[in-house]
Order: sequence, then C-alpha cells, then structure tokens
Amino acid sequence: MALFRSYRRFVVVVWQFLPLLWGYLRDRRRFVVFGGPRRVSTEMRVARARRLLDSLLTLGPTFIKLGQLLSTRPDVLPPEYVDVLAELQDRVPPADWENARTVLEDELGPVDERFDDFDRDAISGASLGQVYTAKVDGDPVAVKVRRPDIEGLVEADLRVIRWTLPIIVYFVDESRSFSLRNLADEFAKTIREEMDYAREAEMLTEIRGNFAGDEDIVIPTVYDDYSGNRVLTMEYIQGTKISDVDELDDRGIDRSQVAERVERAYLQMIIEDGVFHADPHPGNLAVREDGAVVFYDFGMSGRVDEFVQGKIVDFYVAVANQDIDAILDALIEMGTLSPEADRATMADVMELAIQDARGEDIETYRVQQIIGKVEDTIYEFPLRLPSNLALVLRVATVVEGVCVTLDPEFDFISVATEYLTEQGYREESIRQFVEQAGDEVQGTARSLLRVPPKLESALDRVDREDFHVRADLEDGNGVVDRLARRIVLGMVVAASVPTTAFLYAEADLVAAGVAGAFTLVVGAALYRSFKKRRGIRTTPQFTRQNLRERRND
Repeated sequence: MALFRSYRRFVVVVWQFLPLLWGYLRDRRRFVVFGGPRRVSTEMRVARARRLLDSLLTLGPTFIKLGQLLSTRPDVLPPEYVDVLAELQDRVPPADWENARTVLEDELGPVDERFDDFDRDAISGASLGQVYTAKVDGDPVAVKVRRPDIEGLVEADLRVIRWTLPIIVYFVDESRSFSLRNLADEFAKTIREEMDYAREAEMLTEIRGNFAGDEDIVIPTVYDDYSGNRVLTMEYIQGTKISDVDELDDRGIDRSQVAERVERAYLQMIIEDGVFHADPHPGNLAVREDGAVVFYDFGMSGRVDEFVQGKIVDFYVAVANQDIDAILDALIEMGTLSPEADRATMADVMELAIQDARGEDIETYRVQQIIGKVEDTIYEFPLRLPSNLALVLRVATVVEGVCVTLDPEFDFISVATEYLTEQGYREESIRQFVEQAGDEVQGTARSLLRVPPKLESALDRVDREDFHVRADLEDGNGVVDRLARRIVLGMVVAASVPTTAFLYAEADLVAAGVAGAFTLVVGAALYRSFKKRRGIRTTPQFTRQNLRERRND
C-alpha cells in the first residue's frame, strides 16, 4: 500500500514539474533535439520561480518544507528562485482544528481537562505542524501539534524525491549536482527529526541550559508533562518579529546590537557548545521589549563534532587574520574545497567574499574580473558541501541575512573576530603556530643532515650513467585529450582541403563533393572543440551590494 502511494505521488509530482523540466530542456537545446542553448532572462527565472512556488504549495507539506530549505541554498538555486521561495516561510495554512484535536488528545488526553483556556485558532501554521496558545496552571503556553497523518505522506514523498533526483540532476550543471545529492540526504534526515517532538524537546532543553544566566538570549521552557512524540508544550514568550525593523525602531531597540547578539549566540552554539538551533529564519526569531533575542522552533537543530568545531575555529581565525592561504587550507581540511582547486583563483574569490562580509562596496569591474578568471579556469567547480556541514552552512547563510536585514552595514567578520579574541581562540592559534614552526625548524635541521649523503649518492649514479628520471602526467580534466583531439582534427582538415581542391580540379565532382562534405564535418568538429567552454557560467549577483540593489529595484 505504501509503495502504491509512492507511485501515485510520483506521477503527481512529475505532472506538476513537467512544464518546468520542459523549459529547462529547451534552455539546453532551443528546439529540444537541435539548436544552441537559449538565453534565460531574469524575468523568465522569476516566472519559473513563481510556477515552482505554486507547485510546491500544491504538493503539500513535504514539498513546502523542501522549498523552505531551498530558499536558504544559493549554491543550488539562482537568486531569483531564492527570493521567491523565501515567501514560503509565512504562507503555510494550518490544518483543520478537529484533525489537530485528534492528534492532541491521542497524545495527552482530553484538551479541556489538560489545559486551561485552549484557543482553537492556531497562531502559526508550519509545514509539519501548527502552534496554538493555551494556559497551564494560569501560565501562558504554546502548544505545537504535528499535522495528522503526516508520517505516511512524508515517507512517500521522500521516495519520490529519491526517484526524481537523477532526472533533476540531468538538467543542472556539475557545480550543483553534488550539492543537490547532499541536499536530498540532508532533507530526508532533518524532516524525520523535525517530526519527532520528543527529540525537539531534548535539544531545546539542552540549548536552553547552555544559555542559562545569559539575559540577552531567551529560550522557552518545556512542559514535559504536557508533551509527547507528536505534541510539544512550551512557555509562551511574546516578542516583535526580528525582521519587522519599523516596529523595532518604534520601540527604540538598537538593531545593530540585536544583530550582534544573534551572531554571538550562534558562534557560541556552533564553536563552543556543539549543539545549535538550525532554523534561524525571521519567523523563528523575535525581540523582547528589553532587546533580548527570543528563539522559537527547535525542530531543525543539529550537533557539531569536535573535529568540525576545530576546523570551523581555524577557518574563522584565518578570516579574522585575513590569511587567505589559511582560509583555503581550512576549507580543504573540512572537505568543502577540492585540493586540486586553483588556489590563485580561489584566493581572489575569498578576498571578494571577505570584502562583501564586511559590508564594503565592491566595484563591478572587480567582480567581473574574478568571474572571468573562474570561467577561464578549466576544472570542475571546486566547492563542495559535505553532509556534516550542510546545516552549519545553512545557519551561517541565514544568520548573515538576518543580521544584514537588521543593519545593512553590519560587519559580520568584526563581530566574529572580537568573539574569537575574547574566548582566547586567536591566542591559542598563535601558540599552535609557534609550536608547529618549532617542529618544522627541527625537521628542517634533520633534513639538512640527510641531504649531503643522498646528493653524493645521486651524483655517483650520474657519473656511472645509471641515473633515470620518471615523470607522470596527471590529466584528470582531460586537457591533454582535448589538445590531442584538436591536433588530429586540424591535421585532417589540413590534408582534406588540398585533397578536395585536387579532386575538383580533376573534374571528379562526386569525389570532390564527398571530400568537401567530410572536410566540412571535420572542420565543424574542430570549431566546436574550440568554442565549447567548461568554465563556471555565472553572473555577479552574489554580493550584499547587489542584493541591496535588487531589493531597491
């Protein structure tokens, strides 16, 4: 029965996405079977993003959640799609109360006996559940109830996503296929965890304990006796939505200070505590009258192991010191950057990213220059997103967006640098560097003692004419193959042209026609080999400056 439901959902999903897939196919070949690629304008992308938004809403909770996740992944979708899909955060209608009541009473018993003054109208609707307000012993509480019969639908949809992933990957370039596969694995894991409210209660309680005594961070208390696997009852804390900047200004709240508190809270969670709230979109963050930041919805939360914590610290310290080589080394050790990447090109990209994170204006010609370097570099897209870092990157991306919304000139790096200095991470980094430098000096001294005997042995072999040099050429990107193909095609064309001319001069028109046609085919193949580029096709739309310009437009 479950498998039949999956097959039926597969047909429904394909039918919904078929127009989009047909459009992407025509982008690759204008007339599907033949023709060059079609130019896609910004207006076309926005229209398609709207169509995708409608399809996700039609397909229901699982795909709405997928759309919310995609809206935070600029490595997977163009910025037009990210902007449109961001609307999914506030457009999920709650389930019918009677169905929600069935779930609630199955977990806790009769509503009127367990709660005082339970409000039947949900205050928010999420893709997997909805939140109601009530009272327990006179205290206001928020009751989160999972959508009825959601488990079977989610499992069927996850099967459909696994089946359709190979089809979707066919329509995207190599730079996004890796991220898409990891995104599918991450989504399956996180959505199952989000449906487990007992796990959410455990994570919420642990994170709340880590911020005990911090008056700037507010996390609700869990009512364990009124919670279960499908129901979570928490302390109800009111606040102004963190993205409502006008309301924050009317209340006299320092938005820059709020942004700094948000960043510091996430630095503590990821670097020190190893457990973090992983869904920091504006709907899950609020600000109290005193400026304290309130965190809601811990369904999406994660853990960071010590190795990843150490590498993240190394990365942030390198960014704080603006040490580009150390940044690249940290990314390689974390597995997010290919060791074979062009370091000079990636160094330029990182310098641009640091400048953007500091809120500095970036000259357009500089962006174009770096993009030109990336496109002219023949190698696969070097940035990767391992599954153990997917949630961390998602948090970093969304938090940076929240901070910029609060303060367009917010300097993300300066706050991180100050935090690392206060916690002693930069001092520890310097100490480790000195120790490593001492070890390297000792190693160099030992090597100097071993070099003379080896050099004398090598010279003796040269004197005996018994010295051989072996060289291996690695060509993982097929550069030599393409060069050889061009040389062969060029030689064939060079030989075919005089042959065709000779046959034509001898009045053998049939043979000349065949030779001429062969020459044209080979010549076209030669031309195509030079025309085809394997670089990264992109446009300078990723900086904070461009984001502000798009919003103003």
